Amino acid sequence: MTARREFAIGIGGYAAYLAARRRVWNDAGRARAQRNSARLIDAEKRAGVFVEQRVQAAAGRWPRFAHVLNVGYAAANVTLSIGWLFLLFRRGDAAYARERRAVVVAWAAAIPVFAAFPAAPPRKVDGFIDTLLEHGIDIERPGLVRWFNPIAAMPSYHVAFSMVTGLGLAGRAASPLRRLAWTSYPGAVAAIVIATGNHYIADVAAGAVLGSVARRITR
Repeated sequence: MTARREFAIGIGGYAAYLAARRRVWNDAGRARAQRNSARLIDAEKRAGVFVEQRVQAAAGRWPRFAHVLNVGYAAANVTLSIGWLFLLFRRGDAAYARERRAVVVAWAAAIPVFAAFPAAPPRKVDGFIDTLLEHGIDIERPGLVRWFNPIAAMPSYHVAFSMVTGLGLAGRAASPLRRLAWTSYPGAVAAIVIATGNHYIADVAAGAVLGSVARRITR
């Protein structure tokens, strides 16, 4: 595998993601995203699992802790997922091909859902708090929002990639304690994205399934 080939795969996947964004990031798409978000809330209420507001309220009792969660959402998860792949590639590790395939499968499988079912995150819905904005981080300012899709909450990419990365690292852990830590990592990411108002329980569940399936079919 050459770095040029891997770079092309990454750019191609990102281009497909931006193409889906262009399809929905307009007035009609944003209105659809709000309606779909309301549908998710209604479905969760009927199922008795609508707990996101209580989780946010609990996290908000400790402002410094909430700020740590924001940093975790905005940077740590993505950095770990990309950094793990980069490290495997630099080392020429035989596991790289499988781990990269799992990431690509998870990435690609979500894109049609983003195009067909745009969904606004909880932080854009009345009754929720935009914890990033509260700490002065506006991820939807014009210079930044063009590079990502703000109405791609379903499924959660963060949780999907935490499943791929966390389970991959757990399988290589040198001790039971490290294995437990990495196995627990997706659950921690799920709690963070809910507490920060970026995903619903439904998004998290879909992301977990996506990441698990991606790992299974790329063995």
